Amino acid sequence: CKTSERKSRGGKAETWSRGAAKEKTLECGQIVWGLAFSAWPAAEDGDTDPACAMGLPCLVLATGLNDGQIKVWEVQTGHLLFSLLGHQDVVRDLSFAPNGSPILVSASRDKTLRVWDLSRDVLFSSGDTFLLSPGRQVQVLSGHVQWVYCCSISPDCSMLCSAAGEKSALLWSMRSYTLIRRLEGHQSSVVSCDFSPDSALLVTASYDACVIMWDPYTGEQLRTLRHVPLHSTLDSSSEIHTSSLRSVCFSPEGLYLATVADDRLLRIWALELRSPVAFAPMTNGLCCMYFPHGGFIATGTRDGHVQFWTAPRVLSSLKHLCRKALRTFLTTYQVLALPIPRKLKEFLTYRTF
Repeated sequence: CKTSERKSRGGKAETWSRGAAKEKTLECGQIVWGLAFSAWPAAEDGDTDPACAMGLPCLVLATGLNDGQIKVWEVQTGHLLFSLLGHQDVVRDLSFAPNGSPILVSASRDKTLRVWDLSRDVLFSSGDTFLLSPGRQVQVLSGHVQWVYCCSISPDCSMLCSAAGEKSALLWSMRSYTLIRRLEGHQSSVVSCDFSPDSALLVTASYDACVIMWDPYTGEQLRTLRHVPLHSTLDSSSEIHTSSLRSVCFSPEGLYLATVADDRLLRIWALELRSPVAFAPMTNGLCCMYFPHGGFIATGTRDGHVQFWTAPRVLSSLKHLCRKALRTFLTTYQVLALPIPRKLKEFLTYRTF
């Protein structure tokens, strides 16, 4: 793999105004199926890692490839940091630990998930190529019987959810790397999953045209959002399933969900409502992701486009901010054990919205 820079006619790399980064292409040599960004810790004293040589945090990109390899790049310089070997088939999805630790989880068509420790130990450098330790494979998670193509680590880094085209999603412990439970409730293949910013909620999307909201600590189903024809959206009791879901994601503040379905619509849902609050027409949609600071949604399509949409912005209420702060470090069981009124417990555990 190499980094190619766009060249000018004179043979020198083009420079952009005021030292802006040059346009780069990371040549992976294989079809790229999965991507994940992560901030990389600043280099320590005496660390010769070129990725963060200036002592500042930097950005890395993991790429999941068609041949089962995972290549991890330093974005600014284009250096290849790691080449991870172990999967026997396409690496379909990747997820970095949100707490900034060098932990990466990969999901593959070989029906496994693998946990990697990317702690940096420089082996040698040669010219412009810097090779680090190949990354230590911490654990192989087996339990799916179909291709695994979605994985999501909870923001508190205690849980991992995976989906593999089966009617159930699997919830794993990121501390013991054991299976916690199967989340069963969908009538067709589960294709996407995401945790709320406080780790208190988990959503799964399925080809059965439903999104199920779960309490990941108890396994309880809290709410089901049904995708119905546009003209029937006001009828929340409708059981008509018309479109396979492709993707679901939480907004950064945790008050909205976005979903992409085969009925050519992007939907935005408010957490406390059972019908969408906004629609956008789109074709060939496959995935969606909120901008980290909110206000925008990016969607990816089969025809090779990424589109950006304006999303509702909201000022979180003090109640929601308090709930989010508490649930960041309290499990459902810990909340239920608090000596507080029942209605407050229900609010804190999202039994009321």
